[in-house]
Amino acid sequence: MNEAAFPNPHLRDGSGMTLRDYFAAKAMQGLIASPRGLFGKNEITDVDYAQAAYLIADAMLKAREA
Repeated sequence: MNEAAFPNPHLRDGSGMTLRDYFAAKAMQGLIASPRGLFGKNEITDVDYAQAAYLIADAMLKAREA
């Protein structure tokens, strides 16, 4: 389930940042703080960070279902 993490009461549908986006943002903080070994690459691109952050977010959402 990918519900809104912070529903916006000013929007008719109450949508806002999704829980997946929130988890990815938190994961991104850790990845940027300690990028060593990410994908086994010496140079890490912004796309690498984003992909890794969403992989972690998806795993976190899956773990919540267990």
